[in-house]
Amino acid sequence: MNAAAETHSHNAAVPPLTFELPAPDIAAWRAGNTGTEGVWHFDSGRPGRHVMISALVHGNELCGAWALKGLLEAGVRPQEGTLTLAFCNLEAFDRFDASSHDASRFTDEDLNRQWLDERIDAGDTAERRRAAALRPFVARADWLLDIHSMHEPSAPLLLTGIQPRNLDLARAMRSPEHIVVDAGHKDGVRMRDYGRFGLPDSEGEATDTRSLLVECGFHGDPASRAVAQDQCVRFLEQSGVISAEALAQQLPGWRLPDAPRQWALEVTGPVVATSSAFKFVAPYTGLEVFEKAGTVIGDNDGVPVTTPYDDCVLVMPSARQARAGVTVVRFARRKALT
Repeated sequence: MNAAAETHSHNAAVPPLTFELPAPDIAAWRAGNTGTEGVWHFDSGRPGRHVMISALVHGNELCGAWALKGLLEAGVRPQEGTLTLAFCNLEAFDRFDASSHDASRFTDEDLNRQWLDERIDAGDTAERRRAAALRPFVARADWLLDIHSMHEPSAPLLLTGIQPRNLDLARAMRSPEHIVVDAGHKDGVRMRDYGRFGLPDSEGEATDTRSLLVECGFHGDPASRAVAQDQCVRFLEQSGVISAEALAQQLPGWRLPDAPRQWALEVTGPVVATSSAFKFVAPYTGLEVFEKAGTVIGDNDGVPVTTPYDDCVLVMPSARQARAGVTVVRFARRKALT
């Protein structure tokens, strides 16, 4: 898709989007079975990978909670290895209100920027204390799928980090269409990059680790739930802890059609707002492709923001959270995966 920059302004004071995905009732599953609230762990008693699926890292990102609830209700259990399911930021989720859903993204600070041991050990915010409770499960996991959703309507994105092993897994999963290869955020470490997950492929400890973060679409779009369910099935099948046959039997309708093709979007850098005055020149929703370098796509407190190279892709543009230090969009180069 090609897009030319339009001349009208689209600033941070954008109208709210309709939130149509209801919050799941997870009361029956909240306690978990590990002694850590919201965390379930199942051991097949047979050798195999330690696989973890996490949801609600942000309290207003409901699609993953629906998927985990569905896995638990279906009685999905590993046939080899272990399976951990974690509802992560329950304190933020408890504050969820569809009319002001951004307020329940976190309690004190973003849980998905706290995954450095020194931050976790500080224990001085609600999210750092929750990260400390979740850390043993994340550290033990060999494969991690972290389920998220987005501020704006957009096609799903699968974030692999910069390790080729994760891109290989994304290709094997055959969905979604757009795979983002990125190094994360400068203001903190994501759970999917913690410990062994962040090591390069050449490190022995990293050999059998895989970690993916899936962005399933807009927070309030019911389709995000279907994407989350589909990604769970594909990830579990690739992990080998549950067979494709068992997944199809226990989770009928969860697997969606394969993507017609896949693109790798190699992120080259972010645009970071200098203030809440940041605005885009058009209502971008992501994956717009600009043919020419130097195309103006935004205004950063009076400074024009331009595309840095030809055939430039916008990844996850959103000015809804704009303030000094916040990433409002990422630039990426694209290449077709075969």
